[in-house]
Amino acid sequence: MAPLLLLGLSFGTPALVQAAGLPTLQALADGRFDISAEVRMLDDGRVLGELDPRRSLAPASLSKLYIAAAALGRYGPQHRFVTRLVSDGEQRGATLHGDLVLDSGGDPAMTTERYWTLVEQLAARGIERIDGRVRLAQWQFGPEPCGVADRCSARDATMSSYDARLSPVAVDYAAWCVRLLPTRPGAPALVGGCFSSRPLVAVSGEVNTVAEGQPTRLNARRTTANGRDTLTLSGQVSVADGPQSVYRSASDPAQQTLATLEMLFAQSGIRVARGFAIDATPPPAGARELAAVESPPLQMALMDMLNYSNNFMADVLTIGLSASQPPSLASGAAALERFVDTVPGHGPVSLASGSGLTPDSRTSAHGLVALLDAMYRRAELFPTFVSAMQTPGNGAARFIRRGDPLFQRSVMIKTGTLNQPVPVRAIAGYFRTSSGRWGAFAVMLNGRAATPYLVWPDVLQALSSDLTPLIERY
Repeated sequence: MAPLLLLGLSFGTPALVQAAGLPTLQALADGRFDISAEVRMLDDGRVLGELDPRRSLAPASLSKLYIAAAALGRYGPQHRFVTRLVSDGEQRGATLHGDLVLDSGGDPAMTTERYWTLVEQLAARGIERIDGRVRLAQWQFGPEPCGVADRCSARDATMSSYDARLSPVAVDYAAWCVRLLPTRPGAPALVGGCFSSRPLVAVSGEVNTVAEGQPTRLNARRTTANGRDTLTLSGQVSVADGPQSVYRSASDPAQQTLATLEMLFAQSGIRVARGFAIDATPPPAGARELAAVESPPLQMALMDMLNYSNNFMADVLTIGLSASQPPSLASGAAALERFVDTVPGHGPVSLASGSGLTPDSRTSAHGLVALLDAMYRRAELFPTFVSAMQTPGNGAARFIRRGDPLFQRSVMIKTGTLNQPVPVRAIAGYFRTSSGRWGAFAVMLNGRAATPYLVWPDVLQALSSDLTPLIERY
């Protein structure tokens, strides 16, 4: 196995300076929350503020910083994942004699559009009929056992899109998508698919159209019975808000992809004599490539993963690090921990996944800052790594648009949130001082019980109050 990333560069051993406190964050914790925090300049290693920086706490989605760094080291920013359609059959005229096999290349963000490109490449070859099957070769892994509470409960029902099980042949992050189109006030909204005229998942319930001035309120629950997913909708959509997309995770990602491929083959006019199937058999030896599609560069995928905190992408990338066969999330997480061992000065870490969906992961603010420091010193990787984060001022998530205007435009951040079994609010990233110097920071707050609850505006305002003066001063 190729090395993940060797971060053996030293950032020096400057004389330690007595760090100032972080009074607003300390007051926010106020004995109700465990806290670990560190603020460090990256050019000279000076620590500007800290609160129990080596304390081991749950990082939630800050785990995605680790898998982003490890994936960049493994693949490089320009790596593209390739998904192929292969066959050992022979094309005679407009008929392919034999099975057609979908062979995944580990793309963590495969889309309906790219599957459509694959099918259209078959049509361009003049194939109109396949006299065998179309097989989804889920041979690398999967469906991955649920592993964590959210994914386990989502096998039967969910009201979320972040808790899908993992598969190498998934599509659209393993989430069903339906599109609601308002009609006229008092009438039901029309329900279509996001990538087809009709939904690919069974839909029940009804959403009413309401007049301008009334709010859009949508509820959607995916349930599964006898292997069949159903999306139950309720609520209302305003004519002023226009069409609305609703996403809910699929109980079986491969079944969702199968439904997608059936739709795409039908639209292309390619008949499949023996239907579609899912199995764990690798493509036959000597199978030739009939169609292939590349993902966008990894650097673009990481931007989506970090900006939208995509759990599915993070854990598929984590499985890709695995050194064992068959690979698994557990063996991928072990490889991720081995990567962290190469980060100078990091200290102890326990990562059960790359997504942070697993609440038993542990790291420290000091360790997170060590990771950020190490990536800062990789000139070939740092621009991609930092640009995959977001500034609060124009963040994809509205809740991060908080704090002093200088803070909002001077930091690049990743956040992490868990609500069960205890509230976790975590944030880490880089800052640029008023003189143009680079620094890094990490803050993790973990509840000691299910309550009290901690809201993001309070955390961001506290961080801004402590960090903004440091940005101005240095």
